[in-house]
Amino acid sequence: MAEKEKPATFEQALEELEQLVERLEGGDLPLEDALADFERGVKLTRECQQKLASAEQKVKVLMEEGGEVREQPFDIDDPAGPAVGDRGDDA
Repeated sequence: MAEKEKPATFEQALEELEQLVERLEGGDLPLEDALADFERGVKLTRECQQKLASAEQKVKVLMEEGGEVREQPFDIDDPAGPAVGDRGDDA
């Protein structure tokens, strides 16, 4: 039986996926190799999506307060307040 190809971490899967994309974009692969790379890329994409969903679930559990999940946006331009060093009153 063939050994299962599964990167240990999200970062490794993402790096391999980026390498596959570069190879496919090069256009120099025989059809069989391109199809194998595409199939591997789809598998890696699914693995990354599962790892991200799992991480999101863990964050939600950690953010749980009083039995309710309190979701907060993860945005650099968070409307909740100015960025560090940007007080907005320099005139």
